[in-house]
Amino acid sequence: MGKRKFSGLEVTLIVLFLLVTVVAVVLVVLLATGQWGGHSAALTPPFCSQRKCLQRGCCWDPVDEINIPWCFFSLNHNYEVSSVQKPNDHRLEAVLKRRPAPTLFGGDIEQLSFQAEMQTQNRLRFKITDAERSRFEVPHEHVTSPADPPGGALNYELELLHIPFGLRVFRASSKKLLFDTTVGPLVFADQYLQLSAKLPSHNIYGLGEHVHQNFRHDTNWKTWPIFTRDSFPNGGTHNLYGHYPYFACLEDESGASFGVFLMNSNAMEVTLQPAPAVTYRTIGGVLDFYILLGDTPEAVVQEFLELVGRPVIPPYWSLGFQLSRWDYGNLTEVKKTVERNREIGLPYDVQYTDIDYMEDKKDFTYNAVNFTELPQFADYMHAGGQKYILILDPAISNKPRINGPYESYDRGTQKKAWVTEADGETPLLGEVWPGLAVFPDYTNPACIEWWVDEIQRFHQEVKHDALWIDMNEVSNFQKGSVNGCSINNLNDPPFTPRILDNLMYSKTLCMDAKQTWGSHYDVHSLYGYSMVLATEVALKKVFGNNRSLMLTRSSFPGVGKYSGHWLGDNAATWNDIKWAIPGMLEFSLFGVPYIGADICGFFDDVSEELCRRWMQVGAFYPFSRNHNAQNYKPQDPAWFGEDSLLVNTSKHYLNIRYTLLPYLYTLFYKAHAYGDTVVRPVMHEFYSDSATWAVDRQFLWGPYLLITPVLDPTVAAYIPDSPWYDYETEEKMTTRRQYINMYLPADKLGLHIRGGAILPTQRPAVTTVYSRKNPMGLIIALDDNEQAAGELFWDDGESRGRLASVSGLLTMNALHSTYVDPNDLRFENITVLGANSMPTTIVVTHKGVETPVPSQNIWYNGDKKVLYIRNLTLLLGQNYTVKWNGSVSETERFDCHPEEGSDADKCLARGCIWNGTLVLAPPWLPSGHLSLSPTPDTTGWSFEIQRNARYRSQRLESPDINTLRVEIKYLSADMLQFKIYDPANKRYEVPVPLNIPPTPEADPNKRLYDVEVNEQPFGIKVIRKSTGTVIWDSTLPGFTFSDLFIQISTRLPSNYIYGFGETEHSSYHHDLNWHTWGMFSKDQPPGYKMNCYGVQPFYMGLENTMDAHGVLLLNSNAMDVTLQPTPALTYRTVGGILDFFIVMGPTPEQVVQEYTELVGRPVLPAYWSLGFQLCRYGYQNTMEIENLYNEMRNAGIPYDIQYADIDYMERQLDFTIDKDFQDLPELVNTMRSEGMRFIFILDPAISGNETDYPAFTRGHEKDVFIKWPLELEDDIVWGKVWPDFPNVTVDESLDWDTQVELYRAYTAFPDFFRNQTAEWWLQEIKEFYVKMKFDGLWIDMNEPASFVHGTVGGKCLGPEKYDYPPYMPQLESKNEGLKHKTLCMNSEQFLADGTPVKHFDVHNLYGWSHAKPTYDALLAVTGERGVVVSRSTYPSSGKWVGHWLGDNTSGWDQLFKSIIGMLEFSLFGISYTGADICGFFNSAEYEMCLRWMQLGAFYPYSRNHNGKGNPRQDPVAWNSTFAEASRNVLNIRYTLLPYLYTLMFEAHATGSTVVRPLLHEFVTDKVTWEIYRQFLWGPALLISPVTDLVRPASPAGSRVRAPHINLHVRGGARLNPSLLGRIAAPSQCPNEPLSSARRAVSAAARTRWGSSWP
Repeated sequence: MGKRKFSGLEVTLIVLFLLVTVVAVVLVVLLATGQWGGHSAALTPPFCSQRKCLQRGCCWDPVDEINIPWCFFSLNHNYEVSSVQKPNDHRLEAVLKRRPAPTLFGGDIEQLSFQAEMQTQNRLRFKITDAERSRFEVPHEHVTSPADPPGGALNYELELLHIPFGLRVFRASSKKLLFDTTVGPLVFADQYLQLSAKLPSHNIYGLGEHVHQNFRHDTNWKTWPIFTRDSFPNGGTHNLYGHYPYFACLEDESGASFGVFLMNSNAMEVTLQPAPAVTYRTIGGVLDFYILLGDTPEAVVQEFLELVGRPVIPPYWSLGFQLSRWDYGNLTEVKKTVERNREIGLPYDVQYTDIDYMEDKKDFTYNAVNFTELPQFADYMHAGGQKYILILDPAISNKPRINGPYESYDRGTQKKAWVTEADGETPLLGEVWPGLAVFPDYTNPACIEWWVDEIQRFHQEVKHDALWIDMNEVSNFQKGSVNGCSINNLNDPPFTPRILDNLMYSKTLCMDAKQTWGSHYDVHSLYGYSMVLATEVALKKVFGNNRSLMLTRSSFPGVGKYSGHWLGDNAATWNDIKWAIPGMLEFSLFGVPYIGADICGFFDDVSEELCRRWMQVGAFYPFSRNHNAQNYKPQDPAWFGEDSLLVNTSKHYLNIRYTLLPYLYTLFYKAHAYGDTVVRPVMHEFYSDSATWAVDRQFLWGPYLLITPVLDPTVAAYIPDSPWYDYETEEKMTTRRQYINMYLPADKLGLHIRGGAILPTQRPAVTTVYSRKNPMGLIIALDDNEQAAGELFWDDGESRGRLASVSGLLTMNALHSTYVDPNDLRFENITVLGANSMPTTIVVTHKGVETPVPSQNIWYNGDKKVLYIRNLTLLLGQNYTVKWNGSVSETERFDCHPEEGSDADKCLARGCIWNGTLVLAPPWLPSGHLSLSPTPDTTGWSFEIQRNARYRSQRLESPDINTLRVEIKYLSADMLQFKIYDPANKRYEVPVPLNIPPTPEADPNKRLYDVEVNEQPFGIKVIRKSTGTVIWDSTLPGFTFSDLFIQISTRLPSNYIYGFGETEHSSYHHDLNWHTWGMFSKDQPPGYKMNCYGVQPFYMGLENTMDAHGVLLLNSNAMDVTLQPTPALTYRTVGGILDFFIVMGPTPEQVVQEYTELVGRPVLPAYWSLGFQLCRYGYQNTMEIENLYNEMRNAGIPYDIQYADIDYMERQLDFTIDKDFQDLPELVNTMRSEGMRFIFILDPAISGNETDYPAFTRGHEKDVFIKWPLELEDDIVWGKVWPDFPNVTVDESLDWDTQVELYRAYTAFPDFFRNQTAEWWLQEIKEFYVKMKFDGLWIDMNEPASFVHGTVGGKCLGPEKYDYPPYMPQLESKNEGLKHKTLCMNSEQFLADGTPVKHFDVHNLYGWSHAKPTYDALLAVTGERGVVVSRSTYPSSGKWVGHWLGDNTSGWDQLFKSIIGMLEFSLFGISYTGADICGFFNSAEYEMCLRWMQLGAFYPYSRNHNGKGNPRQDPVAWNSTFAEASRNVLNIRYTLLPYLYTLMFEAHATGSTVVRPLLHEFVTDKVTWEIYRQFLWGPALLISPVTDLVRPASPAGSRVRAPHINLHVRGGARLNPSLLGRIAAPSQCPNEPLSSARRAVSAAARTRWGSSWP
C-alpha cells in the first residue's frame, strides 16, 4: 500500500494549524509573564532563535531590520527594592532582590546592594554590586569619594522606583529626565551584568576606543564592544587599544549636558538604540556609574576630569613637531632623516626611534652594530635644540642577549615581576616582537620597582628625553600563551561581548592569568593604565623636577593625568585622515588632550597629496607626529623634496603652529588646571546651533581657533555664529551660521580666528628651544561689540596673565608673576583684527607712565580693517594698558561683489566690508626676492609679484595664481606696454598681431611719461611728465589674478573717458556714477547696457590739463568694466592675461593716430563705397529689387550700391541662389554695367544637412569646422542659424523657438584662424563669383551667432566652468551663461600655428578672424579693392573691414545714439561706419526717417536697411517731399565725396579720424567734451542733425517745405569746388553714378590743403 498523498487544501490547513499553535504558545507565555514596554535586547539575530528566546522567558517579535532585537526582555527580568536606607541627605542605600525569571547565563545573584552618593552638586554616583560577596572593582588611582558633602543645592534629582527596580535622574532646574533605567531590566549575574537607560536626546558622544566615523553617535541599534585590543583602526566597529565606557549627552540647544561613566574594566559592549537609549552589557565587576551634569558640554568634561584626574601639562618642547618611523634600519639613516629636515628649515623638535634600535627587539638594549652611537644620539639632538624619545614595550624576552645574559629579564624574574598563569607561580609565556616573552605585572609593587630600576639603568646608558610605551593592551602574538588557555568560565565566559574575534584571549593573555590586582579577566583593560602609573614613577626618578613626556597606546580613564596618546596604527588613506578628527575629539572628552594620529598614516605608502593634506591638518594636532611603518617608503617632509609643495606648505603651517604655541601651551595649562578641552568640538562652543552638533570634519583649538582641513575634494565648512577672521589674510569672514564650500588650494587649509579672541603669539623658529627666545605678540580679534579677551600661561606652572580688550583699550594683567623668563621676553607686536578706523593716537601706560607709540610704528589697513602696532617693548609678566582712539575716514569703495543682488550677507560671506570703505583688500605684494623695490632698466621693468597669502581667495572655483610676472616696456616716446601674466604656466594670450616698435625708447628725455611701481599694495603709476598728471594708477584695492577671474582697477585723471564697446551708450563721454558695461560679442540688437556684436576694450581719457591718452587692454575673454565717481575704472575679465598699452597723445586726435599705429590703420575703401546704399531683409524676388532700382533712378536720387540679404539664398544657404532669384545674376550684371555696385551677404554658419552641398563637403574634407576637443568627442559642434532643413515649408506663424527646432538645419562654424579655412573660404567665394558677380561682401552673424544655446540639444561637453564661469560679467542674459546664442565655450579652435585654443578664449575674435580671409578673398576674386562690412569686430578689424552699428530699431533715440556709435568706432580705428538709416526693426515713422536720411547722408557708410515684415523705408517709398529731401542731402554728400575720400585716405595713411568729435578739434573748450549730437567730417565740416522730434507751428495754408540739415564749413577751410568735381545726377547720367566725380578728383584728391585754422 502506497503512502497517502495530501491534497493541496490539506497541506494549506496543516500549515495554518501549526502557525496558530505557535502564536497561541507565545500569547500564553506573554500572558503569564507580561511584556516589557520597550525593546531592551536579550539576544539579537542571527544569534538567537524563537526557541532559545522563549526558554529565557523573553519576548519574541521578528522585524524586518536585523539590527533591531527580535528577542527582548519581559517584565519579570528585573529586581525589586526590598529595603531602603538613607544614612544622610547625600546618600541612599537599598537592597535589591531578584524577581523570579529564567536565567540567561547562569550565576544570577539574588540579592544586590544599591548605593547612591550625591558626591557633588553636579556628580551623582550609584553602584550596584553583590550584597553578599565582594566583587572586583577598579582600583583607580585618582577616583575617590569626596571627603565633604556638596556645598550647595544639587543640580539633579534622583528617583528610586521599587517594583520593579528603576532609577531616574532628573535635571533639577528643568525637570528633564536624563537617565531612566525603567526602559529595560537590570540583569546581574556573576558573568553577565546588564543595565539600560533611556536618554533625553540622540546627541551622544564618546565611548571607546573605536574608530567612530562620526563624532555624534548613530543611535540606530549600534553596538560597540569595549575591551583593550591590539588591532588596526580600519573603520570597523571592533574594539581598539583603550577602554572608555564614558559618553556625554547634549540635551538640547540650551547647552545643558551630562556625562555617564561606568567604572568597570571588564569586557563589555554598549548598544545605542533609537529610543534613544543605551544598554550596557559587561561580564564582570560591578555596575559603578557616575552621572555628571554641566550647563554646557565643556562643563561636563571638566566634571569628568575632576573625577578621573585632570590632564598633565606636557613640556613645552613636546608641542613641537615630531618625526618617527618603525625601522630606520640604523642610526645613520636616522641622522640622515634629521639632517635633511633640518636643512630645509622645518620646524621640528623631536625624533623617535622605534623597536629597531633594540638588540633583537629587547627592551633596555640597543643594537651595537646598527645603532652603535645611540648613547650619544640625545646629545646630537640637543645640540640642535631637539629632543629624543625612544620606545619601550612591556613584553620581556626570556632569551639571553647575543653576548651574554639578558639581565633585565633576570632581575625581573628575581623580583617575580611577571604575570603568571592561573597557578599564581609560573610566568605566563607568550610571544611578541622579541619572540618568546613574559609580561610585567605593573599592578605588582615589586614589578614597579623593577621597571623603574630598568628605566633608570637604561637612561644612564642611552640618554633620552621621554618614553613611548606601546603594545600594552596587552598584546600577545599567541592566543593566550604559548601553551594555550584552559577551558574555563574566565577564558570562555557564558557571554562574550562582540569583541574582535569573539574570543577573550585573542591576541592577548589567558583570562585566568594572575596579576596582583586580580585575574587578567578583570584587569586586562587596566594593563596599559597600570603601565602608565609605573612609568610615571620611573620618569620622576629619572628626570626629577624636569617635566618629561609619556605616550601610551593603551589607556583607561585617568591616563591623561600622566600620559598622552596617539590613535594607533592607522593607514595612509583618506578615511583615516577623516576619522582622526572624531578620534581626537573623543579623547578630548576622555581627558587625554595630548592626542594625535600618525600623520601621513602608519601603514601603506602615502601619496604626496594625502601626505600634504595630512601635514597641514597634523600641524594642528596637539600631538603632532609623522610616523610610518616598516617596508614603506619614507614620508618625512624633506623626503618629498626641498622645494616641494609638501615641504613648503608643511613649513608654512608648522610655522603658524609654532607662532601659536603660547596659545596652545595656555590651553594645556587650562586643561591641567580646570579640565578644559584643548582640541575642542565646535558644538562645545556653539551648542545652541543644532547644525554644529554633528560637525566633525573641523575642530577648534580652545574656544578661538577654527581648523578646517581638506579631507574631501570639496570642503564643506560650517561657519558658526560668530565673527571669524582668516588667520592668513586677516580678513573678516562674512558668512555665519551656514555651510560654505571653502576654496582651499593645494597648499592651504582653513584657519580662522574667532572674534573676541586675544591670542598670544611668538615669533617662530625651527625648534622651541630657539622660538622661546623670540619676541612675543598678540593677535586681537574683535567681536561684534569690539571686545576681546585671552590668557597666557608661561612655563613654570605659576606665571599667568589675563588679557582683555574693550573698545580701543587693551589691558594686560599679570595674575601670578613669580617666574622671570631668562630670555627677557617682551611683547613686540600687536595686531588688531576688525579695527574700524585708523587711530589718531596710541598710548602705552605702565606703572602710571603714559608713552605715546610713534606714528611710524602704527599701520592701519583700511581694506581689511586691521591695525598693526609694531616695535613695542612690553615686558612679559608686567601690567600694561594700550589705548587707541580716533579715526581716519575712508571715502572710496571698490566693489567686492560686482554680481547682481549684492547684500550684506553676500558681501560679508565673501570676506568683504558692507557699507565700509575699501571693500576689497589688495592681495598682491612684490615677491620677497626683489630688493627694497623693483628697479627699472633703461627700457622698462621686469619683476615678479607674489600673492599675499594672508588675503582670502574671492572665488573658490577660480584658484589664485600665486606668482606673477610684471613686464613694463617703453615701446616708444608716446607708447608703453605693461603685461601681467603667470610665468610658470602659459596662459592664453590674444593672437592679434600688433605693430610693436622694434626698438624700445631708452632715452628718458624723449619719453612723454614716467613709470613708478608701488610695492604695498602693488600697483603701477604712469605719469605725464609735462604736467605731472597721473594718468594710470592701479595702486588700489582688489587686484586679483586667478584662473578664471582677473580684476584690476585704476584711478582716472578726470571724469571724462570715451570708448569701450560694443555697447549702446546714451552719451559719448561716460557716466562715472557706478556704471558697469559688459563686453562679449553677441548677436544682440543695440540696447541699453546690452553687449552687442563686437568687443573693443579701448578708451580715451581726457586730463584736466586738456591732454588726452588712450588705453587698450589686449584681452579677448568675456569682461566688463565698472566706472565709478572716484574717478576710477575697474576691469574684470574671466581669462587670459593683463596686457595693457597706453598711448600718450597728447591731443585726442593724436591718441587715435597712435592707437591705430599700434593696431593697424583703417582700410581705404573703394571710392564707390562712399555712395548711398540700399538694402532690405525681406525682398521677395529679383523683380522687387529691380523695381526699386528703377524707382530710385527715376527719382534722380544718388544711389550707388544695392544689397541682397539672405533672401537671395536657397533656404539661407551660403553660396546658393533661391529659385525666386534665379535671374538676379542677370540683373546684377545689368546694374553694374550702368555704374551700380552690388554687395551680397554671407553668414559663417554652413548647413550640414545637405546631400549635395559642396561648401560643407569641401569644408568637412579640409577639416575647417569648429569641433569638440578630441578628449570630449570627435565631432563638429553643431549649431543652428538661418539655413533650413531640406524639403521643409516654414510656417512663420509659429513661435521662434518652435521654428528653430522644426525648420533650422544643423550648422557648422568655420574656424577662420586656420590657414585651410581661408583657402576653403576663398574657393567657395571664387566659385560663387562665377555664378554671380559682386563688388563687395557683407559678413553677418559672425559673433558667432547661433539660434540654440551652445549646441543642438543645449548639452555642452567639458567643464561647465567655461560656460558658467565663477564670475559672470555684466552681460545680457548672463544667467544663461556665456554659451547663450553662441557656441559652447569648450569648443576647440586652432590658431594659424596649430595651437589649440578654447572658444572660451577666442570667442570675441571670431568676427576678427573672419575679416581678413574675406577681404583677401574679395581682392583675389574681383581684382579690385572693393569693401567688406562686418558686424563683429575687435581691435585691428578696421584694417580690413567697415562696420555698421547692427540691427537697430526705428526710433529717435537710435537716431541720435548712432552718432555716439560712430564717434566711438572712430576711436576704435574703424572709419567706415554707420547705422542702418531709419532703423532695421519696426516700422519707420515719416519725419524720423526723413531726419535720419539727412543724418545718414553724412555717415561714412551710408545705407538704408530695414527688416523683414516691416514696410519699405527707402527714399522712394514715401512721397515726393521725402524723395526731394533725400535727393538734396545726398547731392550734398556726393558733392563732398572728394573731401570724404581724402579723409578716408588720411585715416588709412596717418590714422586720423573721419567722423570726428568736436572735442578733437576744440579740446581747450571743455563744453565740447560733452557734445555728441553734432559731429565733424574731419576738421572742416560740422554736421548738426535734428535728433529729436520737433513740430514747429505752420501758418494755415502755408506750403510745407522739405526740411534740411544744418551744415557748417569751418572758417579757414578751403573746400575748392574745382577739386570736388561735378555731381553726376542719375537722372541725367544713370550709367555713371560716381564715374564723373571720380575722374574729376584724380590725383588732386591726395593734395593737402595749406590753409591754417583761425
